[in-house]
Amino acid sequence: MKLYSIIQKRAISGSLRPTQDNHRNYIKKVCVAMAIFSFALTANAQEEPIDSLEGEKVVLDEVLVQAVRVTKDFPITFSDLDKVELAPRNLGQDVPILMNFMPAVVTTSDAGAGVGYTSIRVRGSDATRVNVTINGIPYNDAESHGSFWVNMPDFASSTQSLQLQRGVGTSTNGAGAFGASLNMLTDAFSEEAYAQISSSVGSFSTLRNNVKFSTGLLNEHFEFSGRLSRVTSDGYVDRASSELDGYFLQGVYNDDNTLVKALLFGGHEITYQAWNGITAGQLRDNRTYNSAGEYTDNNGNTQYYDNEVDNYKQDHSQLHWYETWNSAWNTHLAVHYTRGRGFFEQFKEDDDFSTYGLEPITVNGNLVETTDLIRRRWLDNDFYGAIFSATYKNDGLELILGGGYNEYKGDHFGEIIWAEYAGNTEIRDRYYDDTSTKTDLNFYTKANYQLTDQWSLFGDLQYRGVTYEANGEDTGLVDDSFNFFNPKAGLTFDLNRNNNFYFSYARANREPNRNDYESGSPKPEKLNDFELGWRYVSPSFQLNTNVYYMRYKDQLVLTGELNDVGAPLRSNVGDSYRLGLEIDANVSISNSFKWRPNIALSDNRNLDYFFERDGELQDLGNTNIAYSPKLIAGNIITYSPNQDFQVSLLSKFVGKQYMGNIDSDNSVLDSYTQTDFNVQYTINTNSFVKSIVLSGLVNNIFDADIVSNGYFYTFDDDYSNPGTITTIEGAGYYPQAGINFLVGATVNF
Repeated sequence: MKLYSIIQKRAISGSLRPTQDNHRNYIKKVCVAMAIFSFALTANAQEEPIDSLEGEKVVLDEVLVQAVRVTKDFPITFSDLDKVELAPRNLGQDVPILMNFMPAVVTTSDAGAGVGYTSIRVRGSDATRVNVTINGIPYNDAESHGSFWVNMPDFASSTQSLQLQRGVGTSTNGAGAFGASLNMLTDAFSEEAYAQISSSVGSFSTLRNNVKFSTGLLNEHFEFSGRLSRVTSDGYVDRASSELDGYFLQGVYNDDNTLVKALLFGGHEITYQAWNGITAGQLRDNRTYNSAGEYTDNNGNTQYYDNEVDNYKQDHSQLHWYETWNSAWNTHLAVHYTRGRGFFEQFKEDDDFSTYGLEPITVNGNLVETTDLIRRRWLDNDFYGAIFSATYKNDGLELILGGGYNEYKGDHFGEIIWAEYAGNTEIRDRYYDDTSTKTDLNFYTKANYQLTDQWSLFGDLQYRGVTYEANGEDTGLVDDSFNFFNPKAGLTFDLNRNNNFYFSYARANREPNRNDYESGSPKPEKLNDFELGWRYVSPSFQLNTNVYYMRYKDQLVLTGELNDVGAPLRSNVGDSYRLGLEIDANVSISNSFKWRPNIALSDNRNLDYFFERDGELQDLGNTNIAYSPKLIAGNIITYSPNQDFQVSLLSKFVGKQYMGNIDSDNSVLDSYTQTDFNVQYTINTNSFVKSIVLSGLVNNIFDADIVSNGYFYTFDDDYSNPGTITTIEGAGYYPQAGINFLVGATVNF
């Protein structure tokens, strides 16, 4: 039981409730019909010789991420999402939840309602393998590689646009992308002054309030803007509350050739822990049960510690300078600094003295070796650096030279803030205290050259040097250096004004994260990514379809298990691959109806996977990679009779997954379907109040029993039957809310 309680923490995406066979067959038929219908529409739309492959005009702010973003001229698989598309559903839920209906994406929520700890998967790769940049600055935690959106509450309200590049993508700053790259651009400067007040309220006492403002351009050159936000929620899961405060401040200087932006943003989150998950039996009988903070008092009554929370502050500062030197050259230079500090607090019942380096004591003649206590496990870190890029465009050549240097310093330490029996401790004693440092240096050169009117050639070379030092009890003494060379190349062929084809190859190398060192001496992982795609664009129909083959060497795949602080564990698996087909479309059925379907079919395999079961090493052959569904389908249907009113029906289907890599029936997460309803109505006025925007969102309108998170573990039991070893398997699950709603109003001045 002790092992079970240690690993019963935060986990990964999946679902549990089995869907009936006829429901599965129906979903599959719908997906096939969708694909056939998309191709049929394409054949129709090709009759319209409209040139829509020309790139849109790039606003000045977008040059800040020009070095890491791509357009349809590049042989890269990507999807864009802008502020207009985000707005109707932006009612307080985190960024990953708002991205849920993008192709090949699966999202998760620990508290079950999209507020608090949330995460994202792309092509079966978890958040540690999705490279995230904000205005080109790395956001992933340098040690864990994770992206913790809870540290930036309501950040979508300050997001101008985002681009999700699936696969390796182009060279960018930060850790290598092994599933996708997410490039986010914060709010553009506004030429006109405005003020905005926004509030939303919903199920589980969820409440979001924010205020935004801009001075507009002052003296035709300066602008100041900002946002203050507060989001609170009780969560769907018992006691899974969130108190989130966020801010965003920006100062801009702009003239014909220069753009300077200074940004300060961040937040403070206090979330009651909802990491433990529940058993299959609890899922049937008490879906909202949360064991975090549970203990037994002296009278034998079950109690819950009221401050079993995660409490963390994170502040970001960025300074960007963009300069246009002439018609061919422009440059971008940025410096950044991120300060993070916080802890998670836990009540531990009958914990061993030895865990904290304490000696047993004698109380009333009895030897005491355990105690009830409250501990805090701290992280205090600094992350800073600089990035640069220079872009040359002339005579069919676009050349980008760029790179960056970033440094991370982190202190990890633990404190006992109360104990029933304190032993020989002193105030502010640290029962562990370790430090880590990491440096990341990279240089890249990208070129896209128009060979002819139809053919263009893309090349991308990156060098990345990483050093990592740590001395924790979990990691052991680490002093590693890595030197990676990551080449990429591709071709784009414009068949005509509507059709564009591309092929690309990309090589990626990636260092282990902090948790990987717990399992011994992990190897860096390698990936060869092949992408073949076709894009069709006309005024009423756009289609993107691509086939990919991602071949890994020493891939660090999720085992399904968790360590003692709830972080997912990974291990090198030798050879593995992901093979898939992705299709997404945007169809204007009429002036009022739009349809945006997408489908992702994939096969994800570990090759010649070995596993020790019942004391014997077994060759399991080719097994499924954990948390990699073979089918993900999304669908958005929008009715908008005029520019002031729109209604959308959104659905998501996620196929069966395994939570481990041994194809155990005990690790299966069955498929699930989620359907949401969204409405937005704008009231325009001719007064001091310019407009009032009313929004409503009903999540999971069919009240499906969705489980999107889970974990799986194994351990060897040699006590039950002396002389034999039996492998025990277990699993935990994270239920999501049934039907729930959010409604909001935004007043624009």
